[in-house]
Amino acid sequence: MTALPRTSAQKVPLAMQNSAVFVPHFHWDREWYEPFQVFRHRLVTALDTVLETAEANPDFRFTVDGQMAAVEDYLEMRPENRDRLVALVREGRLAIGPWLILLDEFLCSGETIVRNLRMGWDAAERLGGAMPVGYLPDMFGHIAQMPQILARAGIEHAALWRGVPGSVDGHAFRWRAPDGSQVRTEFLFDGYDNGLDVLLVPDRIGRALGDYARMTAERWGGDPVLAMAGTDHNAPDPRLADWLRRASGEERAITIATLDEYIREHVRDEVSAVVTGELRSHVRGNILPGVLSVRLGLKQRMAVAERTVDHAERVNALWSRRDDAPFLSLAWHKIIESTAHDSVVGSGTDETCDQVDARLAEAAQTARAVRDAALAEPAARVPSDAHLVANPLPFARTALVEVDVVAPPAGAGLVATAADGSTHSVQLISQAPTVLSDERMDASQLERVLRRIHRRELFGRLIDHYELTPNSLVFHLAEVPTSGPFDLLMLRREVAEAAAAHPGEWRVLTLEEARATALVPVHVPACGLASFRVAPSERPAAPSATLADATATPRGVSNGLVDVEVAADGTLTVTGADGTVLSGVGRLVDGGDRGDSYNYAPPARDVLVSEPVETTVDVLEEGPLRSRLRITRVYAWPAALCDDRDLRAERTLATPVETLVEVRAGEPFVRVSTSFLNQSADHRLRFHVPLPGPVAVSASAGQFAVTERGLTAEGGWGEYPLPTFPASSFVSAGPATVLLDHSSEYELVDGGAELAITLLRAIGSISVNIHPLRDEPAASEIPAPGAQDLGMRITNRFAVLPSSTGWQGADAVALAEEFRNNVLVTRGTAPGGGDLPDDATGLRVDGRDVLVSSVRRVTDDERGSGTEVRLTAMSDTGSVVRVTGSFTEATTVDLLGRPLPAEAEPSGDGLELALGPWEIRTVVLR
Repeated sequence: MTALPRTSAQKVPLAMQNSAVFVPHFHWDREWYEPFQVFRHRLVTALDTVLETAEANPDFRFTVDGQMAAVEDYLEMRPENRDRLVALVREGRLAIGPWLILLDEFLCSGETIVRNLRMGWDAAERLGGAMPVGYLPDMFGHIAQMPQILARAGIEHAALWRGVPGSVDGHAFRWRAPDGSQVRTEFLFDGYDNGLDVLLVPDRIGRALGDYARMTAERWGGDPVLAMAGTDHNAPDPRLADWLRRASGEERAITIATLDEYIREHVRDEVSAVVTGELRSHVRGNILPGVLSVRLGLKQRMAVAERTVDHAERVNALWSRRDDAPFLSLAWHKIIESTAHDSVVGSGTDETCDQVDARLAEAAQTARAVRDAALAEPAARVPSDAHLVANPLPFARTALVEVDVVAPPAGAGLVATAADGSTHSVQLISQAPTVLSDERMDASQLERVLRRIHRRELFGRLIDHYELTPNSLVFHLAEVPTSGPFDLLMLRREVAEAAAAHPGEWRVLTLEEARATALVPVHVPACGLASFRVAPSERPAAPSATLADATATPRGVSNGLVDVEVAADGTLTVTGADGTVLSGVGRLVDGGDRGDSYNYAPPARDVLVSEPVETTVDVLEEGPLRSRLRITRVYAWPAALCDDRDLRAERTLATPVETLVEVRAGEPFVRVSTSFLNQSADHRLRFHVPLPGPVAVSASAGQFAVTERGLTAEGGWGEYPLPTFPASSFVSAGPATVLLDHSSEYELVDGGAELAITLLRAIGSISVNIHPLRDEPAASEIPAPGAQDLGMRITNRFAVLPSSTGWQGADAVALAEEFRNNVLVTRGTAPGGGDLPDDATGLRVDGRDVLVSSVRRVTDDERGSGTEVRLTAMSDTGSVVRVTGSFTEATTVDLLGRPLPAEAEPSGDGLELALGPWEIRTVVLR
């Protein structure tokens, strides 16, 4: 990031230089050290007071924290006050929106941030209008693309506190995104409660304000002092306006305003300081970077919920006639609620985090229902002995899918047949036994067996047919019956008659057709559909002419594009197709953590454990489509910290860590997952990727951008500036790129020689009063034993991509999308044995380093239904993009869905767009 010097103040009258504007407000953490419903009870009381105060005093103004969640939560309890609230909004005395909730910007996707703004803006408009200020008062740092997100929603101003670099010496700066978009940004350099100290003694407000104005005069220049009169979970005193009226005079004019009014009507100085990119400086406020790694499960479930609703929107828009917009809106609302900066970050109590976890689960469940209902429509055209595959990504791909099929007879193999008649090799993963149950019982007990049958289902399968002979009943089960209708009542009658005629012992045998789990390669068009059928064959399919087989031995796995060797200590040597070699990959380093949910802190006399006491390697799959090894390393990790928090306990616990190493035919990276049962408290575990040589910068893909960072972070305030940084879809350092499953924390260590990714940070308190790397508590010292993750299985999934050309030359943007987004598979539901439907393409996007973050159905009252597509050029050179599909009209819209004059005219069979560097573009196709 860069900043330019601030110019001197304009010549203005002394009275204006001595003026002050008070902005009454509160900051409302929806959930934190108390759960949501407890805080809502306080919220209702606070907003009752605000409405009464405003109605009693025409001079009073109030800013509702920039988030509509507080307003929605209030009106749910006080629906009778809606008209009162709307009247104040329309009079400009109550500022609401523009966000749905004040989020953590680094722990959700860029698309979630856009939906947050869109849903908040729409909700505020329904109640009289949104405050056109990107108010971000308490986020733990800010993403690089936030200025573009605000600007593309028509918002010209922002206001924030944390993360601003020391080069900004005034109270405002121009904040510039990587694409060049800018917003004027009010810097709340003394926090969002800087006016409260002035109000401590109401009879001395004038004197106190004068003292504060003199202490901060260099910040304000010729502009009036901005006094933010509010703090967490409290409404301003109803007497505030009277106090300020008495304190105002010729020597110092005092005004009450909303934040929007202060920015639009009271500031006059020209703003020349410019800051480009993300804001993660510690110089004027703590950014609490430890929230990136605490309570791993919340970060993983956020990623799952976001992916599920994204996939649901895509298949619903492209392949379904159902209007499931209310369900999708509900799923998004629950996700966005969970992004609050004290929610997904994991800095709340255990009960708060349990509720966030449940909300994210509900979001994923709601979206899954929409997704499955949408897929059921094309699945109805696929025979029941075949499978349908849907690709959520806008480019064609060949994916491996696992399906349950009829096992081949002895001496035969399995072959997959696609809709075009082509055949493909299948990798047999496992086979299930044929005999599910073999029981002997008295004839009088046969009715008990029949009660297990639910219409036609028995033991999770369907009854194909049965054999009834004296003293013997045999059920033949199948996944797809071929014997016609089944009459359960007739069966019960026949069995009753046979039991009466043949008393004594009976044998009841339940047989399933032999089943197998098969791994099938399926080529699926862009955002498209494909189907296939797997059947036994004595003649294997021809091997691929373009892809080398995946192979495995106890020493390693390979597929011709990436080669992996296992060292004696269980680490990996990964060699890429261009000869790039990464040695020692997967070294695990465990150390103590005496910190809290906000900040990591190593014990003063830490003990680092990096060497296993035992290592074993097992071959799980030998190819040809997928090869897998399981490496089990046993470590002796200290059980916890001692009573002296600067020491780790001498008692150690033997902890096996399983590392699954996998390569697939055609993929240039190795998939890696780690899993262990956590038995230790107060520790941090990291996965290391040593580099061939030290590097000075790293790059991570986050919210609509890839951000470069150095080896250090800017410090100067109350916490040590640890250079631990966020990454969402990948992180890259030199020739090593790691594709990620969820938002993660990483650091370049040992002078840039190794990349370390945090797998677990286990702590036991929301905040600690005495923290070696932070000057003051971040919150109350409240126990949070759930944040230790004791007894939990900790699993992390990622992929290592070696390339001498770095993330961009390796096409990491596209590969990360493939890694994170599996194809969707479902069985057909049409009568079995029929022809497979032709493959179908939904929407295709061609262009290098282009991210498609959303494909969804939208409805316009004037123009009807369309498909909204959001694209981002994830590079500093921009990209020419071609979008093809079944549309004839295209409209460019802003992030709030309003049409823009930019040209978007389809030509031929598609639409060509020239995206500038890091540009976010949204089009609606009809």
